Amino acid sequence: MGSNSSRIGDLPKNEYLKKLSGTESISENDPFWNQLLSFSFPAPTSSSELKLLEEATISVCRSLVENNPRTGNLGALIKVFLSRTKELKLSAECQNHIFIWQTHNALFIICCLLKVFICQMSEEELQLHFTYEEKSPGNYSSDSEDLLEELLCCLMQLITDIPLFLPYTSKLVKTLLYNFIRQEKPPPPGAHVFPQQSDGGGLLYGLASGVARLWTVFTLGGVGSKAAASPELSSPLANQSLLLLLVLANLTDASDAPNPYRQAIMSFKNTQDSSPFPSSIPHAFQINFNSLYTALCEQQTSDQATLLLYTLLHQNSNIRTYMLARTDMENLVLPILEILYHVEERNSHHVYMALIILLILTEDDGFNRSIHEVILKNITWYSERVLTEISLGSLLILVVIRTIQYNMTRTRDKYLHTNCLAALANMSAQFRSLHQYAAQRIISLFSLLSKKHNKVLEQATQSLRGSLSSNDVPLPDYAQDLNVIEEVIRMMLEIINSCLTNSLHHNPNLVYALLYKRDLFEQFRTHPSFQDIMQNIDLVISFFSSRLLQAGAELSVERVLEIIKQGVVALPKDRLKKFPELKFKYVEEEQPEEFFIPYVWSLVYNSAVGLYWNPQDIQLFTMDSD
Repeated sequence: MGSNSSRIGDLPKNEYLKKLSGTESISENDPFWNQLLSFSFPAPTSSSELKLLEEATISVCRSLVENNPRTGNLGALIKVFLSRTKELKLSAECQNHIFIWQTHNALFIICCLLKVFICQMSEEELQLHFTYEEKSPGNYSSDSEDLLEELLCCLMQLITDIPLFLPYTSKLVKTLLYNFIRQEKPPPPGAHVFPQQSDGGGLLYGLASGVARLWTVFTLGGVGSKAAASPELSSPLANQSLLLLLVLANLTDASDAPNPYRQAIMSFKNTQDSSPFPSSIPHAFQINFNSLYTALCEQQTSDQATLLLYTLLHQNSNIRTYMLARTDMENLVLPILEILYHVEERNSHHVYMALIILLILTEDDGFNRSIHEVILKNITWYSERVLTEISLGSLLILVVIRTIQYNMTRTRDKYLHTNCLAALANMSAQFRSLHQYAAQRIISLFSLLSKKHNKVLEQATQSLRGSLSSNDVPLPDYAQDLNVIEEVIRMMLEIINSCLTNSLHHNPNLVYALLYKRDLFEQFRTHPSFQDIMQNIDLVISFFSSRLLQAGAELSVERVLEIIKQGVVALPKDRLKKFPELKFKYVEEEQPEEFFIPYVWSLVYNSAVGLYWNPQDIQLFTMDSD
């Protein structure tokens, strides 16, 4: 660093960096800091560039890790940064660009150094580096100055323009949410030095200039001429704000207090809601729900936006009620369906989140009714079949069934199966005017399960015969496989039965598909696991088959549908046996073990403009202060 360094290749031999990481203690009042911080270094614009920077400075960083316990130079650098941030407003008013520039550089160096410190030491060792006492080098005590807390408070101040920490949790969460909502683009190249205004600019102009300089640090080098690689990176500030919010929201509760950031996320309300906050709810605030909803709809291509949507739907009843009352739910549901449709291109976590969001939405009967009233035209991303016109509900069924079939042939994840079927079950009583293709796919899925059942049953039979001739060879557990498949088959039969019992008159296409594939259900009529649930399905098949026989042979599709619609009116409803309503609720405790926190951290180190992280570098921190 220093005024002579402008290329990454120069950094390992830089005299100022060598002094910083060396064995000599440097006072925070030493003129050295002005020299160290007077550099013009192009801010990295991608994780690959940041990796090159890390590789070039790794020897310097390791030297500092070794020598800092005796020199305290990291603490001195942080104190220099802290002292300068206290004068930022005054510098902006006086348009002291050099002071702002050096403060920017100090924060950039701290970011790079802390990444290495966090990767190479435990949390306890890291804290010792922040509690260095100059009067007694190498010794640490509980009375020493805690620079880590002071640095965090300072960063909060820079983000939200407030000086305190937990008492302003709600303002921090609100600021991060609005950063995500606004999706503001980074300043263009060269915006860190504004041309002189004819009227002198004043405080507002000076502050804007200062913010433009500091922006590149908060967005980790988002300013540059390169095009963003993906939509979520068009606003590095929004992306990093969202990642920070998710990290804070998923911190483990302290032993004596719940996570305040999660509390803030759980309790915020719409700006149009004038009702008072209960006194028992801490960290409450208000935000524009319409703006938040729009941003969530537009940003679902990224994992982190989908995780935020899940978090809000699951934990904040105010936002969930608002979203379910929207009349344009297709704007939110379609991006989620597209995630599931392109399951081969998505990571498993993103698919899980999208599916859980659908499960939460389908817990609401109003949602399940309304999605069949929304008619969509020309769904271009659905390539299996041209869908010129289809309801949102039928499209949702198609995508979920496709996800089940993909899972059956590829991943074979029971958890994914369970949630897909739970979403279909929640919707089944409200199926309305199912598209003929959606009805066909429901029966096709049952056909696939039936074939799978027969195959495993045959394998189990052959295995049993083989066991009679050899007692030495361990046999596969076909009984367990058969049990799992029969559970899924029963679930599918319950879904079909629920639709027939509650909305038969609304779904002639499903009755048509049942009649067309009636032979599939013969083997399950007398099966002890399915006899009860088959009763209604068998009744419907028999009733409508009889009416078709009376109508004669060689009937057209249109004539068959007409007979079905007439028969629905004639079928006595009391002949259909009533079963308990199918309702499944999402339970967070049933998530795969340790799902959320590692997932959030994986998003952090995979962020294209984030610091270069390796998975093995990650250390999970809790809310505990000791």
